[in-house]
Amino acid sequence: MATGELATTAPVGLGWLVSRIGERTARGVAGSVSGLIRDGQVPPGTRLPTVRALAAELSVSPTTIAEAWSQLRAAGLIGTGRRRGTIVLEPPAGPSSGRAFSGWQTVDLEHGLPDPTLLPPLEDAVAAGVHTERLAGHDAITTRLRAAVKPTWPQPAEAWTIAAGGHDGILLACQAVARPGDVVALEEPTAPWLLDILRRSRIHVAPVSCDEHGPRPAALAAALAHRPVAFVYQTRAQIPLGHSVPAERIGELAAVLSDRDIVVIEDDDLGPLASAPSVSLGAQLPGRVLHVRSYCTAFGLELRSCVLGGPAALVDRVRRQRGPGAGWSSRILQDAQAFLLTDAATGELLRRAGQRYEQRRVALSEALREQGIDAPAREGLALWVPVAEESRTLIALAAKGISVGGGGRCHAGTPSSAHLRVATGQLPDDPALVSDLARMIARAAGHRGSSG
Repeated sequence: MATGELATTAPVGLGWLVSRIGERTARGVAGSVSGLIRDGQVPPGTRLPTVRALAAELSVSPTTIAEAWSQLRAAGLIGTGRRRGTIVLEPPAGPSSGRAFSGWQTVDLEHGLPDPTLLPPLEDAVAAGVHTERLAGHDAITTRLRAAVKPTWPQPAEAWTIAAGGHDGILLACQAVARPGDVVALEEPTAPWLLDILRRSRIHVAPVSCDEHGPRPAALAAALAHRPVAFVYQTRAQIPLGHSVPAERIGELAAVLSDRDIVVIEDDDLGPLASAPSVSLGAQLPGRVLHVRSYCTAFGLELRSCVLGGPAALVDRVRRQRGPGAGWSSRILQDAQAFLLTDAATGELLRRAGQRYEQRRVALSEALREQGIDAPAREGLALWVPVAEESRTLIALAAKGISVGGGGRCHAGTPSSAHLRVATGQLPDDPALVSDLARMIARAAGHRGSSG
């Protein structure tokens, strides 16, 4: 919509706007105002302060605000009229907005990928990364990245290394401690890709059932009878159940493992997007816990970012498993990731993205509840949806152009009950569309629901 066609509302309060701006750089101002516009807190037609007025209130140069306004103008979020000043425009339609919806076949309901419109921009991060020190050989992790991740690490780490994404990090960790034919204790249900990694590596699984607090201590004790060389579990935003392991459960699991000399591999796949605190068995089991954190969901797949930290002996085994070659991680991309982890404006964007993901997850959970289906909205980018029969439900949904994940792929063996894994990260922000999806899922699953 052109600026001249948009009815102008009252100007935004200068003090109100200043109180919601974090980092006082051009990028920080643009990121904060962009979030306010996209969240609807500053509606279309709102008149923004003049460059000089906002610069004076923020104690920055007018050039800083002019550059921020230029970035917002390039994004199609603001326009400038001859007499009305700078006006907020209708946000451009994104892939996950209601206006851009063109069928469920265009929405990721299966894999749990992040919404591209909620990823932070990479321009400044990459620009910061190019200034990294060039080395003749290669160091596993840059000094900047190690310094950026260390304050948020859930356990003291003797050593660190890097992997090309979360899947690669878990693969390296598992292959570093388990050989073909070995057994690992693995929470169940779990992420399908994790089971695929172990199968391709010819590593056997002793399943450990979960409840709403994580792996069950009694189930872990039973799995130890299979003499596993490692225990692998997700610490928070677990795929597919969505739980985060609380400190009390950590203590119970540590008690089960205290007299068994096996390695623990902890997977933190959601990383900085998770709202639950990061926890670890490392304090109770020193020298035995390798923590693997992926940043791909938060920052996008392009940075190929995953950090592993823990005992020096375990990290060294991962490094030997990794070796030089295709798995080598660019130092430029590592320092770009370090920039994003320490940048205040990016932190604010991640906070808003986390809120948006939560809203979408809760919206579908509530819509399913209205149809008589209980799919708790815990955390993450998917819901675990109970159904009477998996194959029949998947086929019925596919006939409507809807592709979701089958719960059976989350189990090493035959599951005792049927579920779907429905990704929520790219759901449209339109309640009517979400309600339609819930009704179609309910009908495909044989539920009548409250609306028939």
